Amino acid sequence: QVQLVESGGGLVQAGGSLRLSCAASGRTFSSSSMAWFRQAPEKEREFVAAISWNGGNFYYADSAKGRFTISRDNAKNTVYLQMNSLKPEDTAVYYCAAGRASGVITSSAGMAYWGKGTLVTVSS
Repeated sequence: QVQLVESGGGLVQAGGSLRLSCAASGRTFSSSSMAWFRQAPEKEREFVAAISWNGGNFYYADSAKGRFTISRDNAKNTVYLQMNSLKPEDTAVYYCAAGRASGVITSSAGMAYWGKGTLVTVSS
């Protein structure tokens, strides 16, 4: 079992930055891939970024490339999402998820555990 708790969301102006954190409990965190997804109002949940178990591989959605950075600290059981140059269209609830395997996984179906989410609101 892995429990995930996101933090770091909030209100920020366009062009600003936020750093999301996801604290994990459970023995399997360090061997699991991790990912961030987001869901905007009245839209389906979408993939944002993913990282392999050891941080050696990562993958980003086109909307996140060049602006967001995913990282993890296995000693702290925490995964991060640094978000820069935020845009109003980044407004969403951001979810942390733990994958069913150790390699990079980008699909919702490949996630075994989910956090409850943290709201990011970007004002124009």
